[in-house]
Amino acid sequence: MTRSPLSRRRFLKSTAATIVAGTFLAGAPAFLRGRDLNSKLNIAAIGVGGRGSGNLGSVAGENIVAVCDVNENNLGNAAAAHDKARKETDFRRLFDHQKEFDAVVVSTCEHTHAFATLPALQLGKHVYCEKPLTHNIWEARIIREAAAKAKVATQMGIQIHAENNYRRVVELIQTGAIGPVREAHVWVGRAWGLQSEEDAKKYGDIVSVQNRPAAADPIPSGLNWDLWLGPAVDRPYNNVYFPGPKWYRWWDFGSGTMSDLGSHWNDLPFWALKLQSPLTIEASGPPPHAELAPASMQATYEYGPRGELPAVKLTWYQGVNKPEIWKTKGIPQWDSGALFIGDSGMLLSDYGRHVLLPEEKFKDFKRPEPFIPASKGHHAEWIHACKTGEPTTCNFEYSGWLTEANHLGNVAYRVGKKIEWNPAQLKCPNAPEADKFIKREYRKGWNLEMLA
Repeated sequence: MTRSPLSRRRFLKSTAATIVAGTFLAGAPAFLRGRDLNSKLNIAAIGVGGRGSGNLGSVAGENIVAVCDVNENNLGNAAAAHDKARKETDFRRLFDHQKEFDAVVVSTCEHTHAFATLPALQLGKHVYCEKPLTHNIWEARIIREAAAKAKVATQMGIQIHAENNYRRVVELIQTGAIGPVREAHVWVGRAWGLQSEEDAKKYGDIVSVQNRPAAADPIPSGLNWDLWLGPAVDRPYNNVYFPGPKWYRWWDFGSGTMSDLGSHWNDLPFWALKLQSPLTIEASGPPPHAELAPASMQATYEYGPRGELPAVKLTWYQGVNKPEIWKTKGIPQWDSGALFIGDSGMLLSDYGRHVLLPEEKFKDFKRPEPFIPASKGHHAEWIHACKTGEPTTCNFEYSGWLTEANHLGNVAYRVGKKIEWNPAQLKCPNAPEADKFIKREYRKGWNLEMLA
């Protein structure tokens, strides 16, 4: 079996057009400033603890001119490493000094991503934002459209996208190695969120509460709890939210595993199958909880034809949920994976490996020569794009659509029925009750709509 040269030529033609468009969108401000590869960017980092600390380290070769965090302990650590940087606790005050920086790295908790990202885009700053891009679908649309208008370099934090394994998988799928793909499955073993005590012990994640605590715990020294809450509904501090990633299980602050790990894992079929907006989404799992995201659930997306590509059904699984073909041992039982089922075979992948199935059928298969260039490195390509105007691979145009799709899985789960999706109107025509999950209300003093 050999690859189709015609399919590859079409892919390269499409990719070239995307690069030209991406260069135009990402490049103008950098060229106007006359920046070159030898000059350093002035970067402001918002959120510098945990994942933010890692992101800060990855761009530390540039000029770090400002660091911001609601936790003075994190802020102090970052400031010690970058002693000339401006220190701020409230990122809104950071933008009072916008002439000091060219680019912003946003690594706050999910519920404040859009509030830190939108002003930066509106000021013409390049932006790197952790995944998921936003807390909900409406915010993702606002950010994607603002990025297109700003014409700056953007990147969402889906680091695996920069690795070679995903590139090789995309090449195999798009050159027809397993034929047209009409079905795909993605599953992750993580089981964080609302679950039984038995599963909590099995998966190492103990959720000791079932509802929002009314009691207040002592606020940790150095934490500005009011700023940490940001646009979320006010409540007393409790250690079920902080420190660590505990917040991610709570709907007011995060979106659970679906949009968090979905940013990494659904990225592969989204890229390989050229997905954008699904037609319908249906989810299942334990009864939806008003406060907590589920540990285990699944969601099935139906996408229509895309050019020469046929309609495809993509199903997401998390926690104890797995595809039927995995349960019956029809494929290797990887703890997490992405499975493409084509007319001529299957392809199974995880972050660092992939295999064509059945292996006997593909033992003499001639792989295509690699034609998706290697990344300079996830953060490095964003820095390069800021300086040259060349495109990034996870820009907000791509990542905005991916984020919308992931959030739709949670919307379908919380509504409790199969939903239809109208991307132009940001509405589910058959489920008006979904509106409150597509766009949220903000706490007094925080209004993204006014900024937009």
